[in-house]
Amino acid sequence: MITEIQNIDKNLIEILSKVSDPEIPVLSIMDMGVVRSALIENGNVKVEITPTYSGCPAMDVIGDDIKKALKEAGYESEIELILHPAWTTDWITPRGRKALEDYGIAAPLEAEADKDVLLNEKRLVKCPQCGSTNTKLVSQFGSTACKAQFQCDDCHEPFDYFKCLK
Repeated sequence: MITEIQNIDKNLIEILSKVSDPEIPVLSIMDMGVVRSALIENGNVKVEITPTYSGCPAMDVIGDDIKKALKEAGYESEIELILHPAWTTDWITPRGRKALEDYGIAAPLEAEADKDVLLNEKRLVKCPQCGSTNTKLVSQFGSTACKAQFQCDDCHEPFDYFKCLK
């Protein structure tokens, strides 16, 4: 997994870890892997963020939330949206994956398994409610474009599955 951020000032980790993803509020932007760098230069913070999807509507909100959190900590900031390298679900931290499941969203599988689930209807996605893999695809799209809708055939609960992106 590629979860390590290359350039981040250690003083900023705590601040940025308190900024939630607006679509999945139990995840911080750090756990989602959206923050790619954050450096303090001459008292100003420059933060680079990568969208989970091109055109992700949450990026403006995330940028505003970062600026607000940094301002409350006494920093002025500049947010830069970077598209390369493209975001991947490999950047979701283990803590983020657990938070997804605790929130009722199945964490992404590896790429090949994800294709089998979404294209070949294999039963590999674990239900976040009961843990069963006796689950089925209901819709290629869930509450957002990055998720698919599933249902568990054991507990009968519907749930979102966070699609794998590489």
